[in-house]
Amino acid sequence: MANLRKGVLNKIDQYLSTQKYQWEVIVVDDGSNDGSTEFVEKFASSNKEFKLITSNHCGKAAAITTGMLSAKGQFRLFTDMDQATPIEEIEKLLPFLLNNQYDIAIGSRDKIRKGAPAIRLFVSRSNIIVRKIIIGLKKISDTQCGFKLFSAEAAEKLFTIYKNLYHGFKVVNGPSVTSGFDVELLYLALKKNYKIKEVPVEWLYVESRRVSPLTDSIKGVLDLLRIRNNIIRGTYKNV
Repeated sequence: MANLRKGVLNKIDQYLSTQKYQWEVIVVDDGSNDGSTEFVEKFASSNKEFKLITSNHCGKAAAITTGMLSAKGQFRLFTDMDQATPIEEIEKLLPFLLNNQYDIAIGSRDKIRKGAPAIRLFVSRSNIIVRKIIIGLKKISDTQCGFKLFSAEAAEKLFTIYKNLYHGFKVVNGPSVTSGFDVELLYLALKKNYKIKEVPVEWLYVESRRVSPLTDSIKGVLDLLRIRNNIIRGTYKNV
């Protein structure tokens, strides 16, 4: 709700309204109970390009998957509500898909992470090393930036695979934001031979009560071990 009150929807609308292409914004409400639903409903009622989807609290992976599979565009971006990476940065990603050289373009904060506390920088860089050891994806520096653009074909294929892997999504309690989703998604993309371009983007650290460096790091490693176990067991072999 705090991000909504800061006017992120207005900022997104103001930017996209200046573009020559058709666009839509899908906001997926992951079972919030803080008034966010009503806020977005009111905004969408007077801004026809905005659409709200409400669901039970199933976590980040479920929310993003729901939005990406509901989208209709030729290119589909998922981005964090806090707009740590401003919507304008899509201009850096789009060219790589427009010329058909790549199927996916992902934002990267690897070089500069403005405003991030030292502990967050240490944890992030440690996680990159651990991820490369356990899973690989060595050619990708930053798997976790919440700013990823897909062609429609890649989005529909990958998010359908992801949804089917888990037979839909289960209701969860408490925060459910771990590194596993992004890593697993990109692993599947490479397995399907989609071409991925990592693009440096502007990013500003935004404090969140949902983030706990120690707890999230432990969950992240456990997620990586789960993915590694899936690879060994052949879970992704026939997807």
